Amino acid sequence: MIIVPVKEGENIERAIKKFKRKFDKTGVKRIKMAHARYVQSLHAHDDM
Repeated sequence: MIIVPVKEGENIERAIKKFKRKFDKTGVKRIKMAHARYVQSLHAHDDM
């Protein structure tokens, strides 16, 4: 779980940016992209 501390009076857009940065650093996108490539290769292999 990603926790983003938000200070009193802090802009919500700034907090969202912090969240997105932390989310990107966790490697979730890399894992999803690798899985998508794997699935795509399976579909390409099945079409032959």
